[in-house]
Amino acid sequence: MPAEQKPHPAMHQHPQLAYQDSRFLESADARTLRMVAEYLEPQTRLRRAGVQNTVVFFGSARILPREEAVKHLRELEGQGKGGGSPATPEQLREARTAMQMSRYYEDARELARLITRWSLSLKNGGHFLVVCSGGGPGIMEAANRGAAEAGGKSIGFNITLPMEQKPNPYITPELSFLFRYFFMRKLWFAQPAKALLVFPGGYGTMDEMWEFLTLVQTHKLGHRATILLYGSKFWKKAINFDWLLEAGTILPEDLRLIRFVDSPQEAFALLRKQLSRDRAQRIALRHPFV
Repeated sequence: MPAEQKPHPAMHQHPQLAYQDSRFLESADARTLRMVAEYLEPQTRLRRAGVQNTVVFFGSARILPREEAVKHLRELEGQGKGGGSPATPEQLREARTAMQMSRYYEDARELARLITRWSLSLKNGGHFLVVCSGGGPGIMEAANRGAAEAGGKSIGFNITLPMEQKPNPYITPELSFLFRYFFMRKLWFAQPAKALLVFPGGYGTMDEMWEFLTLVQTHKLGHRATILLYGSKFWKKAINFDWLLEAGTILPEDLRLIRFVDSPQEAFALLRKQLSRDRAQRIALRHPFV
């Protein structure tokens, strides 16, 4: 007679619920579930916080606050006076450029402060327009910082990157998000946005700007959105929009989708005027959100 089969130890264990199986959730088979989660979880939290409209700030993560930029330059200029090696011309050039670019940090900070104060002054409070950024340093930090200094909430949509990008300390804690997928993060930048403010930046900033412009151009956004490029000298040197028009790759109405601004006051006045023109926003100004 065959030997008696002994039960396998695993037979005595309770099976695991699929949504509690971290190994499965991190697998390629569960990619769709992760995508859906990155839509539903932010939606739930934003609704809970009463957020309905946002003003999105894009810009370089490398731009420093003025105080830090000035301090670094002064340290380099003083290097070598005590007998050590002096700073190289390249180091000094980079530090002077960083100090010049730091004006955009301070301008983004002031503009976010102006927008938040205006939002808080309305009957429906700070939920009318909430400042939103990518959650990291540089211009993102400046936007969240300005909103916090005005006493309002602000959002940070951070992303997992090979070089870890920590959330800046000025984001409202319950509105700090972390995304795995760039396209889901972009969806949340666009869906509630009433305006996009694009400060000087590199690949990431331009990627977001072109995506936003394409959505508005093709009417895929589903609502009107104001797009302001902050720092006309920078943007007109970085991108030759006039040549795109001359070459026939865009139409005159495509060029009218953007406006150049050079001061927080100019940007705020234009933003406020554009939002007040929109019928849906005028209704929002008269009736608080529920």
